[in-house]
Amino acid sequence: MVVQQYRDGGGARAARVLAVAGVIAVTAGCVGADGGSGGSTGGGGSHGSGQRAVAAERPLDTLDRAADVLAEAGGAEARTSMETAAGGTRVTIRGQGVYDFRTQTGRLKVVLPTDAAGADDHRPITELLAPGALYMKNRGAGVPDHKWVRIDTTALKDGNLLTGGVTDPMAAAELLRDAGDVTYVGKSELAGVTVHHYRGVADLGRAARAASPQSRGALSAAAKGFSRDAVPFDAYLDDAGRLRKVRHRFTFATEGQEAAEVTVVSTLLLYGFGAPVAVKLPDEDDIYTGEIRQG
Repeated sequence: MVVQQYRDGGGARAARVLAVAGVIAVTAGCVGADGGSGGSTGGGGSHGSGQRAVAAERPLDTLDRAADVLAEAGGAEARTSMETAAGGTRVTIRGQGVYDFRTQTGRLKVVLPTDAAGADDHRPITELLAPGALYMKNRGAGVPDHKWVRIDTTALKDGNLLTGGVTDPMAAAELLRDAGDVTYVGKSELAGVTVHHYRGVADLGRAARAASPQSRGALSAAAKGFSRDAVPFDAYLDDAGRLRKVRHRFTFATEGQEAAEVTVVSTLLLYGFGAPVAVKLPDEDDIYTGEIRQG
């Protein structure tokens, strides 16, 4: 199985995402993702003296700071969900693990959907996230069990916002920088925690320019690869300004005779702030450099 990437064709920017292990490729030739509600994901921790009255601030200021606040918070537990629909089929990928926003490294177990016959024979894929790189184990046919596949995320046309079946948690937060049409929707409750709901439209180009150096390369690639720079989102922050949930709606164009736009919804849930995160990246000898077979 190969990783499908966005490709430019016929002078127009076309998006063609290859899903993790190629399992979620849809008939239109795209890979999609959308997040679930994740309603039962846990809370975690008091807000302490750093608590902010985020609802009283300008919404844009609050969202601009979201990634920085997460970096101050350190580690967290994360759940992810991606979903798309094409040809009458809805495809969902889910992930769960931990992420350290200070080092921008994380470890997630990604569960692929059942196949068309309903068989659930796909082994979970272990993903290690690091600035500029994605490592995957159980990646695809022909890869030895003990080997990792390494992908340069700055070379992906989507900047790994979709390719791995998981939107990098720091990238998801960085996308909120310099957003447009931001409004404060109001207060609600998420897993027992009071959160403030913001709605707006991220701009891939502006977010890339405002992002931290570690995230800038991948987001810059995404800004060039998507058919639309605009990414609508709903973000939920607690009283301390920590991002608890964010849902992005990515749009890209497909290629071929049945070219159309496809929407992929990616949802990130964060909880258990302060969780210890230890991520050891694979040694060079553990990286698979052979061919990844299709199928």
